Amino acid sequence: MALREEFPPAGSDYMGGESDGYEYRTVFAGSNLETTYEMVRQFLKEEGYGEVPIPASAEELKLFRLPTRNKQILLFEDNGYVHNPVRILFPLDRRKRASLILCLYNEKDPQHLLKFHRVLERTGRQERGG
Repeated sequence: MALREEFPPAGSDYMGGESDGYEYRTVFAGSNLETTYEMVRQFLKEEGYGEVPIPASAEELKLFRLPTRNKQILLFEDNGYVHNPVRILFPLDRRKRASLILCLYNEKDPQHLLKFHRVLERTGRQERGG
């Protein structure tokens, strides 16, 4: 079954990535960014996210990279492409130019939209009930 239909439980490892029950995170690294991005695109299709709009190419994806090297800013902004329930991020370490971080989110979580858009974090509210 695809990851989108059966989200990995907390503490599990799935296809080289880790899940906390809400966020699944994995890193892809190919010989160059184009190869890496193609691996991400294929993974998304296979795991049930094929209809989620994503950039058409690695060149298009690069347009979503934040221009700053200020790590403090990068801690608060997504350095990459975001479209619910997917984040495709560039690593903070710019030496890893051919790597991408893929984050997928459990849409069945009752507070999914609040969590995905970090509304609870911005307002300082604590999440209730896990």
